[in-house]
Amino acid sequence: MKKLVLFLLSSLIVLSFSTVVCAEGGYVSGNIGVAILPDLDVTEPGLAYDVESEAGMALGIALGYGYSNDIRVEVELAYQKNDADEVNLYGVGLSAGGETSCLAVLLNGYYDFTNNSGFTPFVSAGIGYAKVEVDDFSVLGTLIGSADDKVFAYQIGAGVGFAVSEEVTLDFKYRFFGTADADLGATETEFASHNFYVGLRLSF
Repeated sequence: MKKLVLFLLSSLIVLSFSTVVCAEGGYVSGNIGVAILPDLDVTEPGLAYDVESEAGMALGIALGYGYSNDIRVEVELAYQKNDADEVNLYGVGLSAGGETSCLAVLLNGYYDFTNNSGFTPFVSAGIGYAKVEVDDFSVLGTLIGSADDKVFAYQIGAGVGFAVSEEVTLDFKYRFFGTADADLGATETEFASHNFYVGLRLSF
């Protein structure tokens, strides 16, 4: 993970340095999609188990600026929520309840592969801060509790934008979102998610 963090930091430094190049204008964007959580590996003193979650909702809004024809930098507010489905304890599946949510503020950098068509592929990387929260977590109907923690967050992704007009772009994107280990009461887990979005970007 340290190598990934160093890569993200260096990428954002390069992208931020590009602000001295020619500015092309600002934009706002909104995204809605599906958040798919891999099994959460939870560790407690003397106990370890996996939590499976149902597919959930992912939302994001961002304010950004384009530099030259290829570079974009934005600040994003992202939110996602997933309901717990099952706990795997020593190979035994137990029904679970409650939800896991994450609210994050991220600085994202994009590189657009501009071409002569209306479709523009892009890659992205971001770093920021996230609040990971577990609400009313239960196993076999027994309430375990709620907890939250604020941790370092990062994401990498790729997608394609379709230019509807000079001011409007329709985005389709995938992102892998992850955090540092979150301390949730007596438990510790690394939060990660595969997110698929459709979004609208308005240039001004």
